[in-house]
Amino acid sequence: MPTGAKDFTRGAIFEPLVRLALPIMATSFVQMAYSLTDMAWVGRLGSESVAAVGSVGMLVWLTSSFAVLSKIASEVSIGQAIGARKRREAMAYASHTTTISLMMALILAAILYLGAGFILSFFKLSPQIQDHAVGYLQTVSTAIPFSFLVYNFMGIYNGVGRSNIPFYLVASGLVCNMLLDPLLIFGIHGVFEGMGVKGAAIATWMAQGFVFLLFVYRLRRNDGILNRFPFLIRLRGSLTLRVLRLGFPVAMMTLFFASINTYLARVASVHGGHLGITTQTAGGQIEGITWNTSQGFSTALGAFTAQNFAAGKVSRSWMAYRYTLGIMLSLGVFVTVAFLFFGDRIFGVIIPEATGAGGDYLFVMGFSQVFMMLELTTQGMFNGMGRTLPPAIVSIVFNFARIPLALLFAAWLGITGVWWAISASSILKGIVLPLWLVRSSRRSNEWSIPE
Repeated sequence: MPTGAKDFTRGAIFEPLVRLALPIMATSFVQMAYSLTDMAWVGRLGSESVAAVGSVGMLVWLTSSFAVLSKIASEVSIGQAIGARKRREAMAYASHTTTISLMMALILAAILYLGAGFILSFFKLSPQIQDHAVGYLQTVSTAIPFSFLVYNFMGIYNGVGRSNIPFYLVASGLVCNMLLDPLLIFGIHGVFEGMGVKGAAIATWMAQGFVFLLFVYRLRRNDGILNRFPFLIRLRGSLTLRVLRLGFPVAMMTLFFASINTYLARVASVHGGHLGITTQTAGGQIEGITWNTSQGFSTALGAFTAQNFAAGKVSRSWMAYRYTLGIMLSLGVFVTVAFLFFGDRIFGVIIPEATGAGGDYLFVMGFSQVFMMLELTTQGMFNGMGRTLPPAIVSIVFNFARIPLALLFAAWLGITGVWWAISASSILKGIVLPLWLVRSSRRSNEWSIPE
């Protein structure tokens, strides 16, 4: 096996899958906690400040869609190279995804920094909120190279089965962010004055830079994975094309998903004012509990499947898929009950000012939680087999349907209609994608479902 990699093609299935998934899931929660920490502290400044940070959060999410390209390509290409026992190929893919990630990050950072005012005008914010949002966006945009490379390094570690390392490093960044947020937002009485929303942006910048340095240090140690592969290289056509082929559909899926939700934030702003966009952004962060849990197991399933698929052991992948579905469906029922019956209390912990509207949002989202888990788990199975296109098609089609549904339902139900449009499309995705997987498996001898 390549240096630092774990072998998932032999032995037990359930325990290694869970041990791989839990750190990925925990890392996702830590990343979500970055935004929640900012939102919780900024929430003390008022709902207008939350709207400023929330609108920028939508754009950062939109931009990070491109970071998913190298992350997914790393997980699948490196995982399959390891399963096929091709060490040099795994190192080459790690170098290619790192180089591509940095190139994309520099371009996007420049676009967001230089065009901050024009881009944020899309949300139709008031002049005061617009000013706060522009300053926040320009600060965090300069940290995009850090965040992109961290995403890429996470994908490399996941691909070699060492998902625990990213968790430790990203969690260290969260601690840094939690310490810096109140300090820079509110200041210290008699010592220096707080910077408000700008202080939250600086805290995020410093935390992301700290995590990046931790990853570089770890990868450059003598026990670094994949023989301390080079970060920057001259790209080779064949490997670059495969990286793009694997990562592009997922990146476009994520980009389209973020774009649709950014547009829906504008619809929410039109129908519900600044409380509408606050409810959607903060509610989306809370809903991320389910999403991050599912995504953690989906990523683990993808890495597990990649190795076994390349090694010709497809039956192990199907068994892992069944285990993952069992876990996710059980958790989905629990979260559904929590959102349906305790949504207002849950939302009130984050934004007390919008408890009623937030409770309505979580109530509607509660109906789609199980289906969202079905979609993401199946997406992990497709990704591990190198078939990243089917999940992208399903996601793009039904996410696009959110726009006409939101406009239709909002005219009838007001701001709540936007939430119902989101929930309905999630339900449809959770039905269609698993059916596509089963149907495709019946037509393929290479990865058919074992009897």
